[in-house]
Amino acid sequence: MTNEPGAGEFYPFVGVGPHPKPWPVGEQYDQELLELGDKRNVLDEYRYWTVEAIVADLDTKRNPLHIAVENWKHDLNIGSLIRTANAFNVAGIHIVGKRDWNRRGAMVTDRYMSVRHHPTVSDFAEWAREKKLAIIGIDNIDVSKRLEHRPLPRECVLFFGQEGSGMSDEAVAVCEVVLAINQYGSTRSINASAAGAIAMYAWGLQHLSPKDSDNDIR
Repeated sequence: MTNEPGAGEFYPFVGVGPHPKPWPVGEQYDQELLELGDKRNVLDEYRYWTVEAIVADLDTKRNPLHIAVENWKHDLNIGSLIRTANAFNVAGIHIVGKRDWNRRGAMVTDRYMSVRHHPTVSDFAEWAREKKLAIIGIDNIDVSKRLEHRPLPRECVLFFGQEGSGMSDEAVAVCEVVLAINQYGSTRSINASAAGAIAMYAWGLQHLSPKDSDNDIR
């Protein structure tokens, strides 16, 4: 396992070596990690835990936000979005359209998330209706309203259109509203995964606060 940061990493590599004995006792601990060390990109509170134990703990405090993407072409964009979604501990990721994805882009972060594939927009929309979740489109199109200062439902799906071509007409039709990120330069659009991060942060500013997490920044 390399100690070098991966592509796009801007923080010093963090990890821990073998746990000094006596080892902690509990079903959440991975014996191999205790023996060899834990170099994963996880919070300190999850050091030496098994993936299953981390997922079980995250499941007790998932936020009621879902993220959906329509026919994204670049697996690294999907992977980057999933890693950001993990940071917000969203309830689920939805890959919408004919194209599934190669999980390498998520750098194993998808192991901690619920990722579901919907073959069509209508299939995805039916799922959202059954769950009583508002679908909020995020795209820079003629009908878009500004994301800034727009109240967002606490329980909703943020739905992102395809890189380049944007949301299909069918996708726009199932959205309660389509919101755009205001831009101040000459570029018409920004990277799809970056747009996802901005939109999730906007949702988090409205519905999350430091008291929602016991974790200091570390």
